[in-house]
Amino acid sequence: MGLTDPGLPFRYLLLNSLSGGESEAERGGGGARPVALGGPDSIERGPMRPSGRAVDQLREVKLEPGFAPHAEGSCLACFGNTHVICTATVQERVPPWLRNSGRGWVTAEYGMLPRSTDRRTDREAARGRQSGRTMEIQRLIGRALRAITDMHSLGERQIVLDCDVLRADGGTRTTAITGAYVALHEALKGLVQAGELPVAPLRGSLAAVSCGIVDGRAILDLDYAEDSAAQADANFVMTAAGEIVEIQVTAEDAPLGAEQFQNMLELAMSGIDELTRLQRQVLGLEG
Repeated sequence: MGLTDPGLPFRYLLLNSLSGGESEAERGGGGARPVALGGPDSIERGPMRPSGRAVDQLREVKLEPGFAPHAEGSCLACFGNTHVICTATVQERVPPWLRNSGRGWVTAEYGMLPRSTDRRTDREAARGRQSGRTMEIQRLIGRALRAITDMHSLGERQIVLDCDVLRADGGTRTTAITGAYVALHEALKGLVQAGELPVAPLRGSLAAVSCGIVDGRAILDLDYAEDSAAQADANFVMTAAGEIVEIQVTAEDAPLGAEQFQNMLELAMSGIDELTRLQRQVLGLEG
């Protein structure tokens, strides 16, 4: 299934409604186009970040489909020094509550290797239970991918996305979601090629990116050092068409203003555009 290109009209209306203003055309200005996402008219750039990036610049992003050859779908997703391996497993069964319903299911599991950070952490299996953070992140990944999957068209089968963090430097959940979409797409493509499905049951594509307020500025794709110093941070999960699947926002020092949130939203949309183009490229959907 081809993925739709980003829809500027939807995005402009969303940003305009958040700011409470009217478009230039509505004020009689005659069809002015929206300001480019992340452009200088709306985002205060200021000095470069410690990493050398501009405020609207992603880390170096790499997506490598087929990284785990035994899985039905897989992707190694790298956002700078955050590396996550995502695999998709197709199971010809569904959870008990979905039996004989004709519907499928997409779920996810998430974990971090003991030395994915600067200090070793115990394996959760050794502790005998998952942390609240782990459960929260894997639920986010699962429901985000279900939002863009047609469960009736999938049929009574389950796809499990396993997201394992190899290296962590901030943004592991957004890296996992972006890579898990590629793995899911590859698994569904395999079902189509095998004649199990007529078309991939996807409503669109999905990617995720973090934004934050650091030193009073909105910035895109926080690394760990920036995340630790942020006055506010957010995770944006969106489709290529600009539709919002989930936004997680936390203000650390003081309440977040609407203008600050709008700046982060603009940056997130710009980042999602770039990630979507990379997803399409690695999946062979360009052209």
